[in-house]
Amino acid sequence: MPHTLAHTLPLPREALQRRIESASGPVQPYACDYPAGWDTGRHHHARAQLVFATQGVMTVSTPAGWWVVPPQLAVWIPAHMEHALLMHRAVKLRTLYLDERLPGLPTQPRVVNVSPLLRELILRLMALPAEATDQGAGARLVAVLLDELHEGPTLPLHLPEPDDPALQRICTALRDDPTNRDDLTTWGQTVGASPRTLARRFLAQTGMGFAAWRQQARLLAALPMLAEGRAVTAVAQDVGYDSPSAFIAAFRRSLGVSPGRYFTRPGCRD
Repeated sequence: MPHTLAHTLPLPREALQRRIESASGPVQPYACDYPAGWDTGRHHHARAQLVFATQGVMTVSTPAGWWVVPPQLAVWIPAHMEHALLMHRAVKLRTLYLDERLPGLPTQPRVVNVSPLLRELILRLMALPAEATDQGAGARLVAVLLDELHEGPTLPLHLPEPDDPALQRICTALRDDPTNRDDLTTWGQTVGASPRTLARRFLAQTGMGFAAWRQQARLLAALPMLAEGRAVTAVAQDVGYDSPSAFIAAFRRSLGVSPGRYFTRPGCRD
């Protein structure tokens, strides 16, 4: 059996779970190529995951929120956390399943920047059998991996999910239609709450104001479209911006680079 449990097509969930749970070391690698449009559905694992795509764009959803993960970034998913992965393009996924008893594992999901060192650590651990990560050089690689996870910056690719049912209704509608321009007064009439109450709940439950949350939803909706090579002008219109220049300015403020250059950065070419 290959050390990385590599498969051209995804393993059935039950078979993958058995292999993960029977791993004899603290880190179990798994490599799989997923076709565009593949949706794993909600599930969880007894081990934490570092999910890394060397190619393709995916969305990771959890009860805590949504993350859009472009190539050469990774997402951290704690053990036992329900999550689903949706592949927007063909995705080459390289996942490390980490024993939850390892010291100092991050407790919250997040997108992390994959530095050159972290990338090489992931790929090196992908080539090792699980039992080799328990001692010696393998254990030292795991220790450096954990250091890199803690040192790396958290990237602004997260859309927090509120608990309140009324807010969830609003958020689902905005994710489904980023061009929706309804303000909180209009939404209040729909869900039966005052605009002031909705504004207060939005900030308390997501850490963001309503306008900021909607802008973040639009930017994250734009990433899979840009990854498909669609024109910036068309993407700006499809996610609800009045003009391409307004979209480019918001994108640059949030992600530090223009949308036209985001997927042409070193390491982001498929």
